[in-house]
Order: sequence, then structure tokens, then C-alpha cells
Amino acid sequence: MDTPIKVAIFGGTGQTGSLIVDGLLASSTNFEIFNITRESSFHSASNEKLRARGVTVIKADTKGAKQDLVEILQGIDIVIAALHFNALLDQVTLARAAKEAGVGRFVPCNFGTPGIRGINLTNDLKLDILDEILTLHLPYTVIDVGWWSQEALSAAPLPSGRTSHWFLERMRIIPGDGNVKCAFTSTADIGPYIARVLADPRTLNQKVLCYTDVLTYNEVVDIIEEESGEKTQKIYKSAEKIFEDLAAGKAALEANPDDWEAKFKVIMNQYYNSYGLRGDNTPQIAKYLGYLDFQELYPDAKGETMRMVVQNVMQEGLKANSSIIH
Repeated sequence: MDTPIKVAIFGGTGQTGSLIVDGLLASSTNFEIFNITRESSFHSASNEKLRARGVTVIKADTKGAKQDLVEILQGIDIVIAALHFNALLDQVTLARAAKEAGVGRFVPCNFGTPGIRGINLTNDLKLDILDEILTLHLPYTVIDVGWWSQEALSAAPLPSGRTSHWFLERMRIIPGDGNVKCAFTSTADIGPYIARVLADPRTLNQKVLCYTDVLTYNEVVDIIEEESGEKTQKIYKSAEKIFEDLAAGKAALEANPDDWEAKFKVIMNQYYNSYGLRGDNTPQIAKYLGYLDFQELYPDAKGETMRMVVQNVMQEGLKANSSIIH
């Protein structure tokens, strides 16, 4: 067997981290996985499940001493940060520790949509982390996956409720006129796509946009209606309303920096502007920003299309409703 690639993931039991771990475990590449977790979560049910799948769980705190992290990362080939929004800046210490430990590739917590500074607070923080990585001369790979296909279904919930288990109120709207292209990746493909990128020497010191579909929101709704045979209600949010809500959120946040609801309002409307109005979340813009295109790197890759996602989510909904009834 090939020498394993040792991967330390911070946040391997989280929403995105668990998808990445699934992809690494399923990969034909020999990855040896270490989930770095806080002491309070060391014996959690989620970590016990990882242990049962062959993942080594190690206690550490990203807010702790850098030297402790350096010791843990000795001999690690790849570090993946899959952290909560509130912990993004913890990557500064983590990157410095990775550099000192001689880590061969650092994967910062991106896994979203590409963009430039000044449009989206979340993206600004991610670019700050990339600046730190470049300052350190730390080998890296930035991986973005566009928007989750399943979340797009919230733009047109089905009257039957077959997609309600994926419904997110914040995604109930269609930004602008719904005619701006957007890159989508199914949650089922995030892990496998990332595993493939990490096994590829061509992606070292590069940014990569992973995606399966490039669709407008109107096209997404058309697919939902075609596959379900149901009519949905479209709720469009105009550019004027997006910027109005964005300004209101910023004003509330300025008055109270701890107002999480205001911060969330700002972030979501910044996303609406970025992917829904500006069209930042497309392969064309990503290339302009220096990204490699996943579909061009791996033309044989076959992910779940939006049509397949709709079909699968509806089947899940039928099973969920059946279990409730019976």
C-alpha cells in the first residue's frame, strides 16, 4: 500500500468538516485522518463515530498556545481548517503552527463562493487569512465549492413539503431578477471533490473552484417544478431591497457589535449581492481571480446535477413524511 497522506482536520465533526471527512475516507487515495477537537468534545458521540471509522481523534484548542499545535502537527502532510465563522481568525495561529511544523499543504476554511474584497465580510476574513498564509510562505490550497445545491431548493419550496427538510428561511428569496448564473455543488460531492484536489500536486499553491452546475435561480426553479410536477411561488428580492436591508444591518451592527441578528443580516445580503447580483460565483469570475477550474482539471468527474439533487431530496422527503405518519 502507498504511504498514507496524513491529514489533520480541525472541525471534522462540523457541517462542512464531516462532508470532507466522508470524502477522504471514501477516496481511493490513502489518507490517514486525524480529527483535531476541543477537550470538551473529545468523547462526544460524533467523535466516537469517527474513531469507529478509523479516524484518530486528538485533543487541541485553536485558541491555545501555538507551540502545542506545533507539536500536534509534526509529521502531518495536510492541515484542513473547517471552522465556524466565529473561529475563522483562529487560523492565524494555526497557519503559523503549521509553518513551524513543516506541514506540506494548508487548506484554509473557504469552501464557499469566490469573490473580491469589500463585497462580503466573510470573504474579507478569508482573504485576510490567505494574506497571512502568503506572508508565511506556507504551502496552501484554497478550495471553494460555490453554493450548496440543496440550499438552493429553499428558493422554491414545494407545497407538498417534499423538500421541507432542506428548507432554510434565509434562502427563501431569489436575488435580483433570478437571471444571474451561479455555481452549485451538491453536499454529496463536496468531500469527494476536495479529496481529489488534495491528492493532486497541480493544485499546490493554487485556488480551485469546485462545482457541478452553473445555473440561474430561475433555471433552478424550473428544474424543481419539472421534477416535482408542482407549481411554486417565486419571491424575488430586488437590488434596491438588498442594499436597503444591508444598510439597516450595518447600522444596527455599528450600534451594537454583538448583535448577531444584525451581523447575519449583513452577511446574507452581502451574499445576495455577490452571487445574486454581481455574479461573482461563476467559473468565469473565479478564473479571472486566479482560480483553477475543477471541471477542467478533472473532466471525468461526475457529480450530482441539480436535477439529481431535486430527485434525491424529494425521495428523502417522502421517506421522512412516511416515517412520521407510520
